[in-house]
Amino acid sequence: MKLLVTGINGFVAGSILAHARKNWEVHGVDITETAGLPSDIRAHQLDLTDPVKLAELFDQIKPDAVIHTAAIANIDVCENNQDLAWKVNVEITKSLAELCQKNDTKMIVCSTDTVFDGIKGDYLETDASNGVNYYAKTKIEAEKIVLGASSKNIVARLSLVMGLPVLGKGNSFLADMIEKLKKGETVKFPANEIRTPVDVVTLGSALAELAGSSYGGIIHLSGSTKINRYQMAILIAEQLGLNPELIEGTDSNALAGRAPRPNDASMKNDLAVKLLKTPMRTLAEGLDLTLNYKLEE
Repeated sequence: MKLLVTGINGFVAGSILAHARKNWEVHGVDITETAGLPSDIRAHQLDLTDPVKLAELFDQIKPDAVIHTAAIANIDVCENNQDLAWKVNVEITKSLAELCQKNDTKMIVCSTDTVFDGIKGDYLETDASNGVNYYAKTKIEAEKIVLGASSKNIVARLSLVMGLPVLGKGNSFLADMIEKLKKGETVKFPANEIRTPVDVVTLGSALAELAGSSYGGIIHLSGSTKINRYQMAILIAEQLGLNPELIEGTDSNALAGRAPRPNDASMKNDLAVKLLKTPMRTLAEGLDLTLNYKLEE
């Protein structure tokens, strides 16, 4: 069985690759060159916004499943570059969904907890999406495209992803936080944003498992600890023996020049707990897992 993962230089994709290579012939694609991957992962360099080249790659690989992680995920970049955000987050998704539909290929798109407005929290898969920024708007549209293309497709809404890179570098707030705290530098985290953080190792395992499952629809991949981002940083610092007094609380919606954020985007993971063999972990369990994870040869 062949799996195609997009955006393989990203944080989440690296963990997917590490887990999927146990059971799949894994192919990955990214716009930038990829180095340092295990020899059994086949990397392809391609601009996904080119639908002709994307179709050629798809025909070459003939994947049985696709996990689509490639996106512009920076909320403020999306807000300030809306045409580019739409082209990457929506139009690429549409091209992939059409190819998957044509070839009867299962597709998983990685979405986000920020599709919710953050008013009530504890969101279920059945709750209506109502994003408060342009990034959320692109993801809501991408969800509709993927779900509309096939009943076997999956929208995986990811909560705040915590951990250290499994393969490659990726964009890890934890690695940045640890580096700064060890240097004695102050770090700021928003106290107004309540999330259910999921560690990247658990997330990669869950997405690889879903690619081989018969499930279709929306699923929330979130951790089992509901906490605001400032308190989360304090707990992480304490667990790592770093100085929590260097962490300052902020209000992300009071900062000038930034796109609005949902205050409480916490998600319930009951469906994932019921459906998956991969356990959904607490913040402390996930932190321990990511700090001690070793890539299998």
